[in-house]
Amino acid sequence: MLRRLSIWVVLAASLTTLAGCGNTAGSRALTGGAIGAGGGAIIGGATGLGAGTGALIGAGAGALTGAATTHH
Repeated sequence: MLRRLSIWVVLAASLTTLAGCGNTAGSRALTGGAIGAGGGAIIGGATGLGAGTGALIGAGAGALTGAATTHH
């Protein structure tokens, strides 16, 4: 259980950090979604949720995080 929680915390921290790298909200949402999809697929496959489901959840979370952050 602790391992699963630590994976999600690391993923959330990476998404927040990397999603703020673009200059526009659209580019941050796009990169955040791509990063989230990759991370979600890995975590979904490892936890038994399924890689496709994990990718969808991760892409949505990454895109929302990227759009909500600023480039500063």
